[in-house]
Amino acid sequence: MKSLLKLSTCAGVILGTLAFSGLAQAEYEKDRTYQLTVLHTNDLHGRFWTNQNGEYGLAAQKTLIDRIRKEVADKGGDVILLNAGDYNTGIPESDLQNAKPDIEAMNIIGYEALVLGNHEFDNPLQLLDMQESWAKFPFLSANVFNKKDGSLLVKPYTILDKQGLKVAVVGLTTEDTAKLGNPEFISNVEFIRPAEAAKDVLASLNSNEKPDIKIGLTHMGYYHDAQYGSNAPGDVSMARELEKGAFDMILGGHSHDTVCINDDGSFNLKYKPGDACKPAFENGTWIMQAGEWGKYVGRADFEFKNGDLKLVDYQLIPVNLKDKVKNAEGKTEYVLFQEEIPADAELLAHLKTYQDKGDELLGVEVGSVNEKLEGDRNVIRFQQTNLGQLIARSQKERAKADIGIMNSGGIRASIEPGKVTYKDILTVQPFGNIISYVELNGQELLDYLDVVALKEIDSGAYAQFAGISMTVDRAAKKVSNVKINGEALDLKKTYRVSLPSFSAAGGDGYPVVTNNPSYVNTGFVDAESLKLYFEENSPIDASQFKNENEIIYK
Repeated sequence: MKSLLKLSTCAGVILGTLAFSGLAQAEYEKDRTYQLTVLHTNDLHGRFWTNQNGEYGLAAQKTLIDRIRKEVADKGGDVILLNAGDYNTGIPESDLQNAKPDIEAMNIIGYEALVLGNHEFDNPLQLLDMQESWAKFPFLSANVFNKKDGSLLVKPYTILDKQGLKVAVVGLTTEDTAKLGNPEFISNVEFIRPAEAAKDVLASLNSNEKPDIKIGLTHMGYYHDAQYGSNAPGDVSMARELEKGAFDMILGGHSHDTVCINDDGSFNLKYKPGDACKPAFENGTWIMQAGEWGKYVGRADFEFKNGDLKLVDYQLIPVNLKDKVKNAEGKTEYVLFQEEIPADAELLAHLKTYQDKGDELLGVEVGSVNEKLEGDRNVIRFQQTNLGQLIARSQKERAKADIGIMNSGGIRASIEPGKVTYKDILTVQPFGNIISYVELNGQELLDYLDVVALKEIDSGAYAQFAGISMTVDRAAKKVSNVKINGEALDLKKTYRVSLPSFSAAGGDGYPVVTNNPSYVNTGFVDAESLKLYFEENSPIDASQFKNENEIIYK
């Protein structure tokens, strides 16, 4: 009943917001066909600047969006621009400056709302408050509450007036944030089921505000046919649980997907930039998501007439994305998929001040490696990799531990062969977690491994290990043949285990060990420790960190 009580509080907040908004109770014109274009992005993760190949970047995004606005306005239509969360965490230039360049760019581009993503909780709530104060658009989430007083953390929704059409935008955040966010910063925050919050908010809106169009702006993930595995239910599950057409559309994020559906209803796994894209349609609701990092701007062109909303056209527009090809001489080149979008000069100049400041701090060389250290999320969340081994081993050595455990979600990029800079290190480990350790006897360690080693693939919880070999039996849900540094596990012996403070506090659903009397927060920040490891051990030989069947999955 606790959540239901809080939802009634939510309804009170909604009524207050409606009263405060003071929007005219305008009605649409009968028999008029309204043209409405909805633009959406998600999971920016600090990519305000282009990458090394000149792809994406918010200055080019502004040019694209300005063009679309003019095109739509010339036809008598209007545009809505929304972001589905996770502007935080990913690129050091942004992280070191608390995502200020990203938020300022979104202000200049003209975003109208943003939903809180789980990575908005990687930092203390005071920083989130500061970021919200920088934004000229509302931060939304209808299912995130302050435990102390039951109040909503941010606004649950916003109402937009588009040529007399009343458009409600409701924010909803994955309940997985309770385990994905940094436990040190979210102890006073409660995340209720998004579907329950949506039911209550929609009931209040339909009764009091009667919007013409309802948009769910979500950071919950797209899981085709509601197959969400170990994740919390996503957009498809919610659309099926709500009444048919409860939302006209759901604009999502979190799973970093280009949501394009084939004619036979299957998910298009082979989508390439520039291909045609049909969004998902579930229980009367369109579901859309635009990849990640600002690589695409999703564009949905609608017609509204006499209460009916019709999707006329949908595109995922690539922002200067390039194809890696071999030229006639056999050399690698990057070729644009579509015509280049020039950067907006004023925004580019504004952002360059932040980029230059970041470059100054981050360009310092810290070491080198002879081969690629694999940290790509589509690899490291499925198997043991050399980068996972290196990080787990380096943290184990720093903590003088017997075993090192590193959650794959805390490793955000690969390291390419050649020189390694401080920027590379912070790109790999942007969260600022602290290396910690706990001492467990053999039986306690076995019980711990029976949870952690069985974390599902394709999730950030999937663990990378160092100093241990074992067989992981997923069917039996237990581990066996455990050896610590080559010796059989002794159930009575005490072992020291290193792990990130995030995991120690229960992040990613790991067992909480911060209350164990032996728990120690070493004070060593993960990225700083990795930087030191490169400085002390370069040149790094990547072959020394290969998994030689130490961890066998059945």
